[in-house]
Amino acid sequence: MKLCLLTNPLLTNPLLSEAPQDWSDHALWWQQRKCWLLKTHWTLDKYGVQADADLRYTPQHKPLCIQLPNMKMAKLTVSYSAVVFKTVAEICRALNIRRPEELSLLKLPDDPSKKKKKKDKNPVLEDIIDMDKTSGGSGGPGTPMYSKTMVPTYNPENGAPATATSMWFGDNLLTSSQPNLPPAELAKMYQPLSLVDKAIINGGWLDSSHSLMEQDIGDDDRLQLRFKYHSFYDLNPKYDSVRITQLYEQARWAILLEEIDCTEEEMIMFASLQYHICKLTMSTEPLNTSDEPEIDEVEAALSNLEVTLEGAHTDRILEDITDIPKLADSLKLFRPKRLTLRSYKEYWFVFKDTTISYYKNKESASGEPIEQLHLRGCEVVPDVNVTDKKFGIKLLLPVADGMNEVYIRCDNEAQYAKWKAACTLASKGKTMAYSSYRSEVKKIQSFLQMKSMAPPSGQAAPDLDAMDMNPECFVSPRYTKKYKTKQVGFCLRNLCFVILEAHQNISGLSLTEAKMRFIQAWQSLPDFGIKFRGSKKDELLGISYNRLIRIDMSTGLPVTTWRFANMKQWNVNWEIRQVTIEFDQSVAIAFSCVSCDCKVVHEYIGGYIFLSTRSKDQNETLDEELFHKLTGGQE
Repeated sequence: MKLCLLTNPLLTNPLLSEAPQDWSDHALWWQQRKCWLLKTHWTLDKYGVQADADLRYTPQHKPLCIQLPNMKMAKLTVSYSAVVFKTVAEICRALNIRRPEELSLLKLPDDPSKKKKKKDKNPVLEDIIDMDKTSGGSGGPGTPMYSKTMVPTYNPENGAPATATSMWFGDNLLTSSQPNLPPAELAKMYQPLSLVDKAIINGGWLDSSHSLMEQDIGDDDRLQLRFKYHSFYDLNPKYDSVRITQLYEQARWAILLEEIDCTEEEMIMFASLQYHICKLTMSTEPLNTSDEPEIDEVEAALSNLEVTLEGAHTDRILEDITDIPKLADSLKLFRPKRLTLRSYKEYWFVFKDTTISYYKNKESASGEPIEQLHLRGCEVVPDVNVTDKKFGIKLLLPVADGMNEVYIRCDNEAQYAKWKAACTLASKGKTMAYSSYRSEVKKIQSFLQMKSMAPPSGQAAPDLDAMDMNPECFVSPRYTKKYKTKQVGFCLRNLCFVILEAHQNISGLSLTEAKMRFIQAWQSLPDFGIKFRGSKKDELLGISYNRLIRIDMSTGLPVTTWRFANMKQWNVNWEIRQVTIEFDQSVAIAFSCVSCDCKVVHEYIGGYIFLSTRSKDQNETLDEELFHKLTGGQE
């Protein structure tokens, strides 16, 4: 048996250091079996250690370089022997991020092209912040190397720091949005991603049930800390300044690098919000939070009580003692069929409880409907273009073999907001009698207002000559190229005008409100939260927070959708690496993954089910046993 001692020679050589070495953090690592020998009451024989075993006596806590959601590199000391679930919780505790169960560590596949272009690395992104030294954390009692009043110099012409060494440290690194990169640097990072590329990238999530060392993560490896499960719970500006900022940053980069698809209208909306956030962040007093609305303790307590009462079915009692509101309007309907053009036909619609009934006309509404659409468990997808006055709702209705598509077209914004809110509540089994109906309507109206490129009535158009803004910093390179190559007279100056015009709709928002609006708009995108996994040669499997989607690889369109609410059980055959899922109405699917291990799919399904068990009456302590029971598997 060979025993190697791996430690820092500066701490053990008496000629180099007078301080005694602390061995309490060391443990034995078995290289061949890739396992830690942490049970000190066990003998080596019980572990199965033979004479040819290569054991290493090495520290359990080591420095790790992680890329934060804001694309900044940070180095901090973490446990290489604890399971990744605990390690992520440890990292989030050090960064002051609540709800660590929503995050995980991602290892991207090696890109051969990057190895050849080491000299072209972006210096802004490659600077590494030592969090142990700046925070005086687990790395030792070191002195803070930053001042909370430090701010980088800012160049308004391109939205970037004036120098690569103008870094944000400490609280600024985590709670302040980073300046946008200049267009040239953004173009270097941008790589068009196909559905297959997304499947390969999302295969890099680390196994939450194993340690870093067990997954071949070494001292020199770099990992990404990202929000893995897109089911964000209890976002509170009072306690979650770091979490909200990092969520915004992850959403911002997802839009800029086109990791998620959005329309041109939505891209302009995101650009205007970025510009507004950048202006507020780069003001003369970036750390002054006086513009943020004060959170009244009593109001917050009443709000929490309202949510708790909703969970206790108080609104169900309200339904029993009041008449449930209903909607009745003339709307247009379209059911897609193969080889047919999209032609909408007008009907009289009545929305009651969680069901839509439509009739030939208003006069026939007292008789039998043409059809009833039961919305409980359906998917509600917006089909909106405010500029073209298109206000549509796409309903994916669950059936035994997947989903049926139905398109409904409204006449105006007010009508759309009421019907979209009613459909959203009905998909969750709620009616318009629920107290959240009015707030849902207001949220939809506010979202439509943000998407509108026209300035509010009575407000003058922006003066481009008085503005210093490079619009290329706030949209993806593909959209920049699109605007550059458009017809004569429609160039980047026009793009700047469109962004500033849209900005007038949200210019009154505070910094935190603007970030929250950006996150909410990101969540409203049709492809939000869908993680792609390889299935067969011509198919993909998308996993979202509430459903599985079978996607045609050539077109990117969903073929079949299965909701977690209809799932009875799922199993994994670890010998042949196959996942089997059973749904209601005797529907079952089985698949093997190509672009990732089946454990990744198993962990996604179990993780989302675990997140759905969270409630307001629980404390902040995570039920780690339940998480591993749902995600760990039986390998």
